[in-house]
Order: sequence, then C-alpha cells, then structure tokens
Amino acid sequence: MPYQPLPPDVLRAGFPTLFALRDKSGCLLVPKGTLVDSEQLQQLSTRDLYVDDQDGEALRRAIAGKVHELVRNDELLGRIAQARPDASDLLVPSAAGRRRLDDAPTDWSNLQVRLAALLRDAAQPEFAARLMQLQKTLFDQINSDPDDALLLLVHAATQEYRDYSASHALLVAVVAELASRHVAGITPAQRQSLRCAALTMNVAMTALQNQLAQQSSPLSAAQRAEIDSHPARAVAALRAAGVGDAVWLAAVQHHHDAPPGPLAGMEPALRVARLIRRADVFAARLSPRRGRQALSATAAAKAAYLDEHQKPDEAGSAIIKAVGLYPPGSLVRLADGETAVVLRRGRRANSPTVACIVNPAGAVLASPALRYTHTPAHAVTGGVAPHEVKVRLNLQRLLQMT
Repeated sequence: MPYQPLPPDVLRAGFPTLFALRDKSGCLLVPKGTLVDSEQLQQLSTRDLYVDDQDGEALRRAIAGKVHELVRNDELLGRIAQARPDASDLLVPSAAGRRRLDDAPTDWSNLQVRLAALLRDAAQPEFAARLMQLQKTLFDQINSDPDDALLLLVHAATQEYRDYSASHALLVAVVAELASRHVAGITPAQRQSLRCAALTMNVAMTALQNQLAQQSSPLSAAQRAEIDSHPARAVAALRAAGVGDAVWLAAVQHHHDAPPGPLAGMEPALRVARLIRRADVFAARLSPRRGRQALSATAAAKAAYLDEHQKPDEAGSAIIKAVGLYPPGSLVRLADGETAVVLRRGRRANSPTVACIVNPAGAVLASPALRYTHTPAHAVTGGVAPHEVKVRLNLQRLLQMT
C-alpha cells in the first residue's frame, strides 16, 4: 500500500493520534488512537512519519475544510496558513458536516425531486423562497463532501435521461460552484447567484428539455424557436416570481452566449454566466440521450476546456481544476488494462482514486478493488464511455470505499 508523509505539526500532545503512524517502509510505529504525551511528541517530531494513502487524502480534505472555514470567517492570513484539523474535523470535514454515507444517495435524490417539482412551474407560490432554500441545501451537501456529490451526480447523468432537466441542472450547479472556487474575484454573494442561475437557467423549457432527452428525431421549427427564446422567457418568469437578483437574472439571460476570454475582465454577471455555460457543456457531454450516447469524461473535459474557437478557455480550465480530468462517477481505463470507476479526485487532475470493476480480460469483479493511479501499473490512460461497460454499480459500496 502506498504511503504519504505526515506533516509533524498535525500531532498534538495530550490528544490521540488521528491515524496509524508508520515509517517510510510502512512499518507501524504508533497505532491509531494512541494518546501522545509531550515527551513522545518530541521524539516523533524528529522522525519522518507516514500514513497510508487513504488517511492522507482524509487529512488533505480536512485541512482544506478547515482553511475554507477560516477564510469564510475572515480570519488572519497567519492563522489560515497554520490551519490544521483535529479529530472532529476528520469526522466533519466541512462547515456543513459530513453526512452518514447511507444518507448521501437519498439526500441528492430528494434534492432532484424537489428541484423537478419547482422547475415545472415558476408561477407556483413561494417559488423564489423555495429555490433559495434549495440552493442552500445544495451548497451544504456539496461542502459535506464534494467527491460524494460528484460521484452520485456524474454517475446518474451517465446512466439515464429520465427527468433530465432537473438532474442536469443539479450537476451544472455543482460543477459551476466548485469551479468558481478556482476563480479570483468571485464573492460569496455572486457564487450564490451562480448556483441559483444554474438551477433555473432552463425553467422556461423544462418540459421540452425532458422531451428532447427522449427524442431521437431532429428538432422541429417550433422546438427550435422555443429553445432560442428560453433565456429571455426564463428571466421574465423569474422576475414574475419575485427574483430581483441582477447577477442571477443576467446569468440566466446569457448562459448560452456569454463570450470567452479572461474572466477577470468580465463584469460579474457575465463571469458567472461563462462558468455556467462551460459547466453546461461539460455536463451535457456526460449525459446520454435517446438519439446519442454519452461521451467519456476525457471527451467531456476537452469540450469544456476548449472554447468556441478551439482555444483554451479560462472558465473551462477552472472546471478541470475543480473536478479533474476524470471526475468521480466517471469510468476510466488503467495502464494494466483494467476498467475502473473514479471515487475521488486526486492531488493531480490525472491521478484520481479509483475502484477497479472489470479486469483486463473483461470479467466483472465480484467486489470493486481500490487502485492508486499515481503508480505506473494503475495509471489512468483515458476515459471510458458509459455504454462500453455493462456493469451495475453498487453506489453504497463505492461510497463506503472512500
């Protein structure tokens, strides 16, 4: 099993160890949960300590969650730089708190059902207030575990096209939100507007969008006209529902025509709209229709990264930084010929944590097996389109592996 160096200042006198501590060869030095006193801490601080890869990833996520919390609270830079998690952070790696694993699929499924009900009629009572509450729930669930969110939503997007409008909007909102965290200058208020705009960008054509996902024939003239006019009609519907957020409304208006270019030079609404536009492209490429098959994550990433002129796009680059070249929930081929499903993003865009589901001979494994893609034998060589692998995944088991 691969091991990662442990930062020495993670250990604290008078507290139990968060992980099993090992030497470089993997030999156990201190079992997990051992109470460390001051003398032992001084001795350990003189050694190079290691933890296994899974614990190292948990530590990385916990530190990131602690930093995010301190930034949100406007703490001093010095304290942010020294951010280190404690045991409670590892159990609750974000402000929202990590949910029980068996709740994650239900939570995201329930959110999709709620969104589908909202998008059917923007004129229903309390539409704006209910949408705001829904985006707040979405934000909390993303922060609870972004990798779980991506695994569940990407997998769902690649498998079916029923209730497409709501499932697509959820995935776009999650991808755009995560990408916005890699763009300088976007404020928390603008990120809230981004989430709301991503969820409601197609509110004026929800029924048509669901119909088109199951339609194999070409667009009719009436359908094309409805598609072309839907941004303006969505804005009108949102205004009628009481939405007054200018960035939200402008982002919906321009979610199909926000131009490429440096994001820093754009006004806030266009910057938000551009992120949504590229996330929209990314999510659409991952999703099948009755008339076309879903593409691999590699193809979807390329579509998001290259702009309308086939040049690198800054918003697309933010998406790749956020979700990786191979997002959780997508399928990949490994150097040894195995096929695997991505479980978590890695430290590099091309080195996620994966679980092997099909061996090189094409046989389905009885139980998924963890693989570490930074090793040559298990390096990712490319994405695999969903229709190429006929395996029914046990999402609950996959979540438990992460």
